[in-house]
Amino acid sequence: MDSTASTSLASLWDQVSGTQPDPDLWVVIATLVAALAVIVPQGVWRLSRNAITIAHEGGHGLVALLTGRSLSGIRLHSDTSGLTVSRGKPTGLGMILTAAAGYTAPPLLGLGGAALLGVGRITLLLWLATALLVAMLVMIRNAYGALTVVLTGGTFLVVSWLTGPQVQAAFAYAVVWFLLLGGVRPAFELQAKRSRGGAGDSDADQLSRLTHVPAGLWLFLFHAVSLCSLLGGGRWLLGQ
Repeated sequence: MDSTASTSLASLWDQVSGTQPDPDLWVVIATLVAALAVIVPQGVWRLSRNAITIAHEGGHGLVALLTGRSLSGIRLHSDTSGLTVSRGKPTGLGMILTAAAGYTAPPLLGLGGAALLGVGRITLLLWLATALLVAMLVMIRNAYGALTVVLTGGTFLVVSWLTGPQVQAAFAYAVVWFLLLGGVRPAFELQAKRSRGGAGDSDADQLSRLTHVPAGLWLFLFHAVSLCSLLGGGRWLLGQ
């Protein structure tokens, strides 16, 4: 019995950690177009931005834990806003990194996903994403947030278990393109809101109060991370 279980686990690990063939270039281009189709139109973006909010708030939560803070909970709202509450020292490096992790999380996750796809680790990417969503679900503290994460995680699970390699590859590339491209737009939206006198308690403003560095420079950092991630990740996805 133990030998059979060990063999099954070894086989599962080989399946997860093994490499899969790259999709044809037309599939990569088609998933790029599909990602743009759910990011550029404002009406569709109001819905698809929920997935970026999951990554944004998940970034706050993960870095809070990694820096030794206590994570109280995460809320996701239907207007695509979110709130991550952590306890710990209200100043210092841990708080700064936690505040900076939100806008940088989606593009950096996209960059990491592109790196995995660049070496053919499609199944590993899907399983890692599912595991992160399950871990995040534990910390969700409102019904809408729980529903959003369950639906997103369920989609990853269905694709991972019930579809073939070609569908998995197309889905993985679409997700990574979405994170890379969708990670660019929120920083521009924040900049536009601040130019109109809004978003006075944004991540950039909180960072400014924590570090005495102007919020505009933090906005520049958000732009730099998202655009550099898009350029680097795009090269990996396109096989350049």
